[in-house]
Amino acid sequence: MADDSQSHEKSLESENKNATANYWPKPVVESQNKIDINSSARSLRYQRRDPQTIERCNLLNVSKLIIKEVIDSSLSHGRMLDDNHVPLQQFFIVLEHVLRHGLKPKKSLLRDRRDFWCVLETVEKLVPEASEITTSVREMPNLKTPLGKARAWLRLSLMQKSLADYLKILCERRDQVLNEFYEPGAMMLEDEGMVFTGLLVGLNVIDCNMCIKEEDLDQPMGVIDFSLYLNNRINDDMSPDNESPETKNKMATILDQKNYLEELNRHLNATVTNLQQKLESVQTTNTLLKEDLAIAKNTALELQDENDTLKNDQGSLVDGTKKQLEATLKQEQAAKQDIETERETYKTSREGLDNMYTDLKKKLEEETHVRLDVEKELELQISMKQEIEMALRILEKDIHEKQDTMISLRQQLEDIKGINLEMYKKLQACESTLKHKSELVSKLEEKTNQLVSTLKDMEKRTALETDLKIEREWRGTLQRSLEEEKEKLAVIQTDLHKYKHLEKEYTTLEHRHREIQQTCEEQEKTLAELGSHLSESKLRVEDMREAQQVKKEAQWMSDKEATNCKGCSKEFSISRRRHHCRNCGDIFCNECSDNKMPLPSSAKPVRVCDNCHTVLLQRYSSTGN
Repeated sequence: MADDSQSHEKSLESENKNATANYWPKPVVESQNKIDINSSARSLRYQRRDPQTIERCNLLNVSKLIIKEVIDSSLSHGRMLDDNHVPLQQFFIVLEHVLRHGLKPKKSLLRDRRDFWCVLETVEKLVPEASEITTSVREMPNLKTPLGKARAWLRLSLMQKSLADYLKILCERRDQVLNEFYEPGAMMLEDEGMVFTGLLVGLNVIDCNMCIKEEDLDQPMGVIDFSLYLNNRINDDMSPDNESPETKNKMATILDQKNYLEELNRHLNATVTNLQQKLESVQTTNTLLKEDLAIAKNTALELQDENDTLKNDQGSLVDGTKKQLEATLKQEQAAKQDIETERETYKTSREGLDNMYTDLKKKLEEETHVRLDVEKELELQISMKQEIEMALRILEKDIHEKQDTMISLRQQLEDIKGINLEMYKKLQACESTLKHKSELVSKLEEKTNQLVSTLKDMEKRTALETDLKIEREWRGTLQRSLEEEKEKLAVIQTDLHKYKHLEKEYTTLEHRHREIQQTCEEQEKTLAELGSHLSESKLRVEDMREAQQVKKEAQWMSDKEATNCKGCSKEFSISRRRHHCRNCGDIFCNECSDNKMPLPSSAKPVRVCDNCHTVLLQRYSSTGN
């Protein structure tokens, strides 16, 4: 295995050094152009360009084809892929080639190694969320080489639908991070790397289930297999998509519904986290108030101790003064002047002690008032805490009710899907009857036009009747929900009347009443948002129907029939190439079809002629208003 990997890496190095226009461009040019003139022009253009730019372009083109193949196969197989899926295996091979392109070799004793595991390890520093993937990869015992660890990391990030985000962050900070690992001219350092990361965003639609522990990921690097998309790509480019518009519409509606439900879940999670943060903040304030109360109690006890000590000092002073007075009375006759001076000193000391006593009394009264205020604030905080707990219980009940409404909406979606299947079966039966009638009507050419017109009217009427039935069912469900909410509002109003009568006796219930009003307003806002979402979904359905009608009317024109541009009527040549309008199907030159607009049949913006561009702009502006 080691000899094979060494020989394979040596061959890859020699190919990178001696890269010419004959290695990579051949399958791309042969798959895209069958005309000899175009192929010669392409070969001259590639000979003038740098070999590294040629390699980057070829890698980008191959990655586009393989990503499209993976998405198409996932949609046809139920959007769940595993390890044995061949297009997914080829995608990982191309991804390894892209990450290995222009990588600086690491010098060792035996040979130079080119491992991109060190590049993927830097994602952990830029994005802390990627640390879980890297730690789990490092702890796997079956992975012994850096290449195997890198492959496991890529598979785990694809299963978590975060591969495009991580590679985008690497490309955005390529001046700071990637210059250490890649040589100048590498694909990850150029604009093709950003385009490649943009293509990887489309893989977020796919769900993968890969068993990494049982797979041998330490094998040498594989070779890209062009046989998957070289056989049928020419016909795919010359003809429109083979899928029916009904299946595309169904997939689009299912994806829109999935995204809508995910957004609702995110909003609910955000509200729950906000409430938890509020509860934690209230708990912290409660603990702080308790600490302040304990400190106030300690200060009050200290002040009482000081007051007792001052009283004892005052008694001792009084006793001393009495003894001095007795001594002075005995010595009155001997020294009257000394007695007068002592009396004056006694009076001054007595006044000072009285002042000290009054000041201490005032301080004690102030401390008692502060203690009472703190106890009142504590009682208010306890009542606020009880009210918050009641509000949290009410919010939990609202969350459970919203979850019940979500379940009912899902059941309604399943009913709508069953109705769509029944309508599809009816349409198939109608198509079979139409084919039988067309064979009979071929003999009577004059009556065919009348029958076709009547059949078109009948199809429109059936479509309108089905839409009216669906709208009536939605209106019935909405009216029922409105009646239920009106009953709830009536119950709440009766509760409000009761609260108004009890306002004079219980002032603390006012806060709870305000919170109930706020929850009612939030429920009304959520109902309004649900109505707006329903109206937007109806507008999207109407846009999809209009797009279907336009597709039915449009026909894909072949290249052989068109010799001149449909817009400017200029003749096509080697320099002026043919381009199909993806909306009407006609052929235009590059100047008349250089616009790009998003269509219902494609997720990305595609080429559109000038007339279709103006029509689609008017339609999107009307739907936006």
